[in-house]
Amino acid sequence: MSSEFNWEVRVYYEDTDAGGIVYYANYLKFFERARTEWLRAIGVGQQVLLAEHDAMFVVKSVSADYHAPAKLDDVLKLTLRIEKLGRASIQFVQEAWCGDRLLNTAHVKVGCVDSALRPRAVPDAVAARMRP
Repeated sequence: MSSEFNWEVRVYYEDTDAGGIVYYANYLKFFERARTEWLRAIGVGQQVLLAEHDAMFVVKSVSADYHAPAKLDDVLKLTLRIEKLGRASIQFVQEAWCGDRLLNTAHVKVGCVDSALRPRAVPDAVAARMRP
């Protein structure tokens, strides 16, 4: 899978620490927002997914490498690429860029679960939209 999704976010004061750089955990929030916007872009609303398919996505694991800091007022380009689309899980590679400078690389695995938090297959109609 090679199709890449891009989404921009500006760094606000609330995103920074006392040193004026983006607090490390906030990259996870930025990446979560990018995945949500990607789902919207492919026509998958998370509330509809739950209501119509009894399915939702939960993060199973994350590993992140920090390469350079982002600062107040920077505009970050967040990228998302599916590394592997499994039956009940999706592995993403996500990056945060400021201009041509790579700031962060994360490998995120999400699982598809039902409302009782039991693993379930990604609905076929949804999986079809995720393929490039």
